[in-house]
Amino acid sequence: MTSEDGDHGPDQEGGGAFPPAPEPPRMAVPASIRAAWGLPARPARGPKPGLSLERIVQAAIAVAGSEGLDAVSMARVAAELGSSAMSLYRYVASKDELLALMVDVAMGAMPMPDDGESWREGLTRWSLTALQAYLKAPWVVRVPIPAPPITPNQIRALEAGLTCLSGTGLTHQEKLSTILLLSGLVRYQGTLAADFGDAFRAAGGQDPSAGYGQALAELADPAQFPQVFAALSAGALDDENTDFFTNELRFSLDRILDGLEALIARRRAAATDR
Repeated sequence: MTSEDGDHGPDQEGGGAFPPAPEPPRMAVPASIRAAWGLPARPARGPKPGLSLERIVQAAIAVAGSEGLDAVSMARVAAELGSSAMSLYRYVASKDELLALMVDVAMGAMPMPDDGESWREGLTRWSLTALQAYLKAPWVVRVPIPAPPITPNQIRALEAGLTCLSGTGLTHQEKLSTILLLSGLVRYQGTLAADFGDAFRAAGGQDPSAGYGQALAELADPAQFPQVFAALSAGALDDENTDFFTNELRFSLDRILDGLEALIARRRAAATDR
């Protein structure tokens, strides 16, 4: 029979094959991001540019470091360079692109694991290196994270973290999830440090948390908060260690890595039993 008589082809209802699924949309990579990777960003035409993407990003970082992230605008960065805001758009199309490049440069290139370094040692060094970058440029944590990493130093950091986990027996998805977990932990400590720093400057250089334990002891009832007072009595809330954020990160990191170590051990045991 013809199709008019009811003969359905294989792609119609009741047939065997399904039409191919549409391809997912491709991410549009801005020209400035391509340039950061060293790829051609635009045709070489028009007047010779008088600036460079590197100079623009460095100037924006200088503004953020001295005046805060809110001070960063295309006009303010252009003034820092003695140029016009319109001239910056030849290199970077929007402030969001500029912020992404600023973060990439400020965080720096993450070193690859050392030869002979265990996965645990490598991830510890990876995390502490990232924290130091946040402490050096606290404005970075004020930049939103609108999408997965795409800039070169971020991908180098991802490569370094995944390399630490090679040979652990974890799946690729688990490795990526591990890096996401550690990134969140480090960023939290960086955010806490930035918040404390803002409060310190707002208080005119005085530590707002100084004497915290004594103030809490005057406010809270020991009968209602016995565990808090036990910590107060032990001096645990009066720790003025200058490496507070690093020490807190190490404690949390060790607990996460303990759990990861147990998972890796189970995977290896299961592989041996096969």
